[in-house]
Amino acid sequence: MLVQDFLTGSAARFPEKVALVCDGRRLTYAELDAMSNRLANALIQGGVRRGDRVVLHLPNSVEAVVGIFATLKAGAVFVILNPSVKAEKLAYILNDCRARALFRQGRRPGSDALGETVPSLVLEILCGAAEEPGDSGRRRFETLLAEASAQAPAGHAIDLDLACLVYTSGSTGEPKGVMCDHSNVDFASTAIMTYLENRPDDILLSALPLSFDYGLYQLLMAFKMGGTLVLERSFLYPAVILQQIQAERATGLPGVPTSFALLLQNDLRAYDLSSLRYLTNTAAALPPSRILELQAAFPGVVIYSMYGLTETKRALYLPPDQLARRPGSVGIPIPGTEAWLEDEAGRRLGPGETGELVVRGRHVMRGYWEAPEATARRFRPGPIPGERLCYSGDLFRQDEEGYFTFVSRMDDIIKSRGEKVAPKEVENVLHMLPGVTAVVVGVPDPTAGEVVKAFVAVHGAPLTEAQVIAHCRAHLEDFMVPKYVEFRTELPMTSSGKISRLGLR
Repeated sequence: MLVQDFLTGSAARFPEKVALVCDGRRLTYAELDAMSNRLANALIQGGVRRGDRVVLHLPNSVEAVVGIFATLKAGAVFVILNPSVKAEKLAYILNDCRARALFRQGRRPGSDALGETVPSLVLEILCGAAEEPGDSGRRRFETLLAEASAQAPAGHAIDLDLACLVYTSGSTGEPKGVMCDHSNVDFASTAIMTYLENRPDDILLSALPLSFDYGLYQLLMAFKMGGTLVLERSFLYPAVILQQIQAERATGLPGVPTSFALLLQNDLRAYDLSSLRYLTNTAAALPPSRILELQAAFPGVVIYSMYGLTETKRALYLPPDQLARRPGSVGIPIPGTEAWLEDEAGRRLGPGETGELVVRGRHVMRGYWEAPEATARRFRPGPIPGERLCYSGDLFRQDEEGYFTFVSRMDDIIKSRGEKVAPKEVENVLHMLPGVTAVVVGVPDPTAGEVVKAFVAVHGAPLTEAQVIAHCRAHLEDFMVPKYVEFRTELPMTSSGKISRLGLR
């Protein structure tokens, strides 16, 4: 199945059903199907062809949802980025994937220069902004919808074609695009819906960004099952989330430890949350104490602890009936997949041993966009010729009954508030400051899982912590900005002359 068929299939079955609640609007499947047809035709008329990459630099919004499915219907590949991505990183990704079209929010700092720095761009779609006259390459979202045909464009894609690139941080500090084909996405969605026991009457409330694959799949699964997605911008105002659960009678709520910590700070007795059937958690493990708090706060609601990585979408889940017995576990392989542990020599490990998690299944993605060396390290040959396995880079331990428990990451990636932070990317920004040498590590945090701490040595004019943080805020997404800055006269070095992270942890 093609990913755009998630929408078109549900529109055929439930045309008048509300598919999306967002920004005060309630759109049916028929309305979204027609809107995405119009926008797909506009993309094609604007020069987008099969296999081209279309970047959506947008928050959770109707425009983002329509843009995703319009891109797919045009036969192209969508790339959705958090709107907090700064101009330098946006330009890097646009050039890396040679984007043909870009959705963005009106005028943003640095956006006017994109046409000069990204030669592949032929079309920019402005969302929530007035038309910019005199430039045929820039069009307003609403204008394109009004002008284009609602007739479904002819489709030629097959399920081996790419559906999306999901950019994720790596240990090099440069984001890499994980290539997800239609069959990968379809299989992963189906497997997750199977163990969650999703059905068409489910109403999913998601405040996770669509740029985060966990948030993206809430949209994809809701539309595949013919359910309803209530899409919020963020968990910043947890009272709003609780009000929406009550008002929309939401049945499913995905979150990360940070979001659940925020919800638990509210008096939940003030809301009618009786419609909730399940909660899901991934990105970072829920501490057993937090699980107990959630069970007390949401009595009768099923809680799923899960583990995944962008390169496979989801890998493991803990059946809810095992939560009391194994509160620290993230479970077993998702339906239709296989996982095991290996040591550095490639030897399969038994119960009680610690090793790297290896994942096998149709959810193993196609590799990294135009990065063959990185692809070869992460995606290696499987037991069947031509098959790919994913080597997760994470250490686990497995018990006698086959349940996996996360131990640690093999590299230095920091997971903060459900997002991946590459220390190198933060360090690159710190090193822009005159006379600064810096190293970044993750330190435990009861709410965020981990937060960023920067160790800074200054050789020259002195700096304050406030100046360092302000500089980072100007160049990095919010979750990458260090929470702590510690100044050192010098940083510990390894024998090879590298800064030693281990010595700072």
